[in-house]
Amino acid sequence: MDEENSRYSNPYLTGVMLGLVLLASFLLLGAGLGASGGLARLAAYIEGLLVPSHTHASEYFGAWGNNPLNYYLVYMLIGIFLGGLFSAVSNKRVSFGLERGKSASIGIRTAFALAGGVLVGFASRLAGGCTSGQALSGGALLLTGSFVFLICIFAGGYAAAFWVGRQWND
Repeated sequence: MDEENSRYSNPYLTGVMLGLVLLASFLLLGAGLGASGGLARLAAYIEGLLVPSHTHASEYFGAWGNNPLNYYLVYMLIGIFLGGLFSAVSNKRVSFGLERGKSASIGIRTAFALAGGVLVGFASRLAGGCTSGQALSGGALLLTGSFVFLICIFAGGYAAAFWVGRQWND
């Protein structure tokens, strides 16, 4: 194994550990893993700071009450961020930059990233769960919809790679 790859965890060990975390989540919380619920509640909190009357009157955000951050997925989201940051810092993998192909300008790469993030965020709220919730939690429960979702994610990823791949191949 070369120096660059030696800074990453063994994927098989990491998969087993992720499975154990998922099992612990089901046993301790009675629910699976996910992140989009935490992001939505963070958005409700921020909106509540800026325009509280609008937030509390909102059919979507208002149902979460005065403290939308008091929810297990918020803490899970914070743990995911801090765990990833700890791993990157401790293995000296922190660097700032924008990955792109030579033919992709910074503007087009940023626009693609922003559009993709907004689309995934909207779709996860529309579907009632993000990719981790659907794939990990739904897959662990052997839900048909989660397996269909996974197939569509991979098919969509390959289709997107075909259409925008030229931005990276130069």
